[in-house]
Amino acid sequence: MNLGNPIAVGNTAEIYQYDDKIVKVFKKHLPPSEHLHEAKKQEYASSCGLSVPEIFKVTEIAGRQAIIMEYIKGKTAGDLILENMESAENYLNICVDMQQKIHALPADASVIGSMTAKLHNQIQSVETLNKTQKSFLLKKLGSMIFEPKLCHGDFHPFNLVLCDGKVCVIDWADSSSGDVRADVIRTFLLLSKVSVKLAEMYVHIYCRISGLSRDEVFQWTPIIAAARLSENLSVAENTRLLEIVVQTSGT
Repeated sequence: MNLGNPIAVGNTAEIYQYDDKIVKVFKKHLPPSEHLHEAKKQEYASSCGLSVPEIFKVTEIAGRQAIIMEYIKGKTAGDLILENMESAENYLNICVDMQQKIHALPADASVIGSMTAKLHNQIQSVETLNKTQKSFLLKKLGSMIFEPKLCHGDFHPFNLVLCDGKVCVIDWADSSSGDVRADVIRTFLLLSKVSVKLAEMYVHIYCRISGLSRDEVFQWTPIIAAARLSENLSVAENTRLLEIVVQTSGT
């Protein structure tokens, strides 16, 4: 299979378009069953009635894990926002509407994993956090009370494809059973990296529609910012997130 050049490159995989399909080829350093876990999560989302790309095959290509799935034609909400910033609020409303549809669904942690367990492991692995900070953050994580719901885990406008009035959600690798407020804060942190204005607009819309208060949502800030530090991020983003952890946790 001659895939040509990737159309996108992420921390964990390269994305190729091959005819009318998308081929996601995982990087070699990942655990050997990563593609199976991700496919299982995406199929779970599909079984819940959500619009996600159909998976055709879970396989290996040139010795690397790969998933072959449906190519969704259309533009991402992120691209549409960048093309017309005046319409940003409209597209963020579309994003929030879809995110709340996801958050309304129950989630089986035995199938897609526990958000709490994942966050615990991520925080423990961060070398730039000291023992006092980790202890505070893990204690705060353990004190959170919530009703487990389906959370995307990497929800942002570039993971929503709009086409013919439909909204398709892609990239379910980080989905889990967890607290919707944590999912909202992750989205806020991802957006604020690009535009604080867009991030504030997004969280205002989510809180207005959901009935959640800003304080309820933002109590997750130090936990999610700390967990993000375990990812392969730029020096600037690591510095920004560490500052957020310190400011919001007081440690």
